[in-house]
Amino acid sequence: MISRPRMLLSVAGVAVALALVLTMVLILGDDESPRPGAPAPEAGLDSLVTTFTSGLSADQEYRSPKADERRTAAAGFAAVLDRRGSAELASLGFSVRDGVDPATGRPYTIAVNEPGTERAWGMYVIDRSAPPSLAIEVPHPAFDLRTELFGVDLFRQVPGAVLLVAGAHRKADDSQADVAHSENSVFHVVATALAGRGLAQVQLHGFHDQNLPSTDIVLSSGATLAGDAARRAATRLTADGFAVCRAWEERCRGLEGTTNVQGKMAASDDTVFLHVEMSRTVRESPERRADVVRALVEADLRKP
Repeated sequence: MISRPRMLLSVAGVAVALALVLTMVLILGDDESPRPGAPAPEAGLDSLVTTFTSGLSADQEYRSPKADERRTAAAGFAAVLDRRGSAELASLGFSVRDGVDPATGRPYTIAVNEPGTERAWGMYVIDRSAPPSLAIEVPHPAFDLRTELFGVDLFRQVPGAVLLVAGAHRKADDSQADVAHSENSVFHVVATALAGRGLAQVQLHGFHDQNLPSTDIVLSSGATLAGDAARRAATRLTADGFAVCRAWEERCRGLEGTTNVQGKMAASDDTVFLHVEMSRTVRESPERRADVVRALVEADLRKP
């Protein structure tokens, strides 16, 4: 028979042990939970870009930058690209910061326009893992649906890529925000700066299936002559099972991009410009998106 003092001692011991365990749980917490003061996980570029584009609409505020603002944007983007500071872009309402994309582990610098104002002048992302190599352009986010996802995926596959995403819906301000057809935009300023450094441009667009029912993708060089880069892209896309309309060989129902101002600028600079129009069906399929991105990577648009 256990004596009463020994029983009380045993109960007291169990109580102390339970108290210690509870204390340790409270101090250490759940290993799966973020600890107080710990930095939040870095958002992926796809999340940053889709959050940015989800706020765009035809009735949003927008105004074209004035001549002096475009000059400031040119100088400011060059300074950020060359790591000489961000004061000039900040004066235009841009926020500039460095980050690391969790999907690739590669560092980048991102400049984003002032939110909710008429200075809706874009998002620009510079991959810092290699020297600048390819300009990837999304001029019509929220209008040519899903093109921003193609842009992010291609950016992630090309070290040194620079991603340009327009900051407004193309119909905003009575279509003055259509940066593919306006030289008076920060988007065009940045594209011009990159082409001036010899970078090739690939510009991503979309069309309704019924506009060209038998075609998945339209490729063109805009106002430039089709070079080897465009032909390589067509070959690889065709090999992946896409029906490709080659604008340098046939008519493509007004989807040739010949009035595109970035294409005209590339023609004057004698640099590569590839205009890629994708059907809605292609843009809605993650599998087809992966195929398009792989084909463009294999075409190595960085080479003439």
